Amino acid sequence: MREASRTTRERIADRLRETPMEAGALANEFDIRTSVALDHVDHVAQSLESADEQLLVSPPTCQDCGFEEFDDLINRPSRCPECKSESISEPAFTIE
Repeated sequence: MREASRTTRERIADRLRETPMEAGALANEFDIRTSVALDHVDHVAQSLESADEQLLVSPPTCQDCGFEEFDDLINRPSRCPECKSESISEPAFTIE
């Protein structure tokens, strides 16, 4: 199938099958906003529920203290609840 005829979600799913990526990296690669990339990732996860694949999420992590027990694994938190640092890595997504 030609690349131009595939939807953005299909192309994002294919990319996540190849390598783990953060929402910001997906947004840059597909020339969309980060919030739109997260929406696509959410829909890709829903479509995988009936398949033999699953979306895996590497949680956000505080780069200062290492805290990674955030309540929301999908969205990047604004700061760490432990040390109050704003140096938080984005969650990474992959399909296996």
